[in-house]
Amino acid sequence: MDKIRIRGGQPLSGDIVIGGAKNAGLPLMAAGLLTAGRLVLTNVPKLADIHTMAQLLAQHGVAVDNATNDGRALSIGGPITNTEAPYDIVRKMRASVLVLGPLVARVGEARVSLPGGCAIGTRPIDLHLKGLEQMGAVIRLDGGYVHASAPKGLHGAAIVMPMPSVGATENLLMAASLANGLTTIANAAREPEITDLCDCLVAMGAKITGIGSDRLTIEGVPALHGATHRIIPDRIETGTYACAAAISGGSVKLLGGRIDHLGALVRVLLEAGVEVTQQGDDISVKRLNGLHGVDAMTEPYPGFPTDMQAQYMALMSVAEGAAMVTETIFENRFMHVPELNRLGARINVHGASAIVRGVKQLSGAQVMATDLRASVSLVLAGLAARGDTVVNRVYHLDRGYEAVEQKLAACGADIERIPG
Repeated sequence: MDKIRIRGGQPLSGDIVIGGAKNAGLPLMAAGLLTAGRLVLTNVPKLADIHTMAQLLAQHGVAVDNATNDGRALSIGGPITNTEAPYDIVRKMRASVLVLGPLVARVGEARVSLPGGCAIGTRPIDLHLKGLEQMGAVIRLDGGYVHASAPKGLHGAAIVMPMPSVGATENLLMAASLANGLTTIANAAREPEITDLCDCLVAMGAKITGIGSDRLTIEGVPALHGATHRIIPDRIETGTYACAAAISGGSVKLLGGRIDHLGALVRVLLEAGVEVTQQGDDISVKRLNGLHGVDAMTEPYPGFPTDMQAQYMALMSVAEGAAMVTETIFENRFMHVPELNRLGARINVHGASAIVRGVKQLSGAQVMATDLRASVSLVLAGLAARGDTVVNRVYHLDRGYEAVEQKLAACGADIERIPG
């Protein structure tokens, strides 16, 4: 199994290209199930999760081809020949459940493995299922699978989400695009990735209003057609490299990054002493004088993103004073804390909050990645640690970050991948 070795103490300086958003690309690929035409996606990141979604679509009979030689564009399309999403694929990536809505909407049936638990919590799909039931789907749970059927098609419904779930909003949005009649989704999630999905669906012929708000209205159409759509830049990758510049005491330019997608993260970084400014199509990030402890609480967008909590905690571990980091979205998302403490951080967990007392210096050690965002938080901590830090089980990292060691090394980090 590959490892990443970091020798800390080098301030980052240079440019980092921000890739397409993983969390936008996955539902956009699932949207390819909604049409018999070809959906061409550009600015596609080269990530393990993208490959897994391509495998899943192929399982359904849909072809996923490279539209360019560099693999940055995918052409998706073809008849659906199989409506089952098997456990062996779904277990690798929870976003696989996003095929449920499109399959039921287009062919009237789907059999999708229940995702089950994962490292950062159970993340049940009850909101997905309840919304589909309101739209006329008959849901049956059997043998660890969700069987959904709507032989006469789905119909519009007034759906009120008890909480703004990103995955449920995406699944119901795609299903409603082909449903008969009008669907409203109240208390919908507002993440930029959902706006990106809406924009793509509209390009495919869907009728959606309220885009970007917490109330989406979808007028179903009989069929969608092919389209070409560019995936938005990855705001979590952007935020991660902003924290990398800050924790190393450096200055970087994030090429293609969008500050308007970062939400509350920008405000918190500014308070902590990190300058973040939009310069044309890029973002400039540099640490000013000292880092200061600033509290953060994860919330639905535009609040502080849960996918930035681990990285921000690594940053706060070397800040002056203390910071309280509270996680309100997922349980079990503090598994990186013991590993950061192995590097000399002073972090104590009390329920859903972690108290981070900054230290002057972290020290390199062997650490273990437990999930995607936890793994990159350990890389960030390694940039600031004295001596060598070795991050094990970096296959988690490869699910959501493309060539992280190459991008950091190009900005002066002493970092390398050690093949397993």
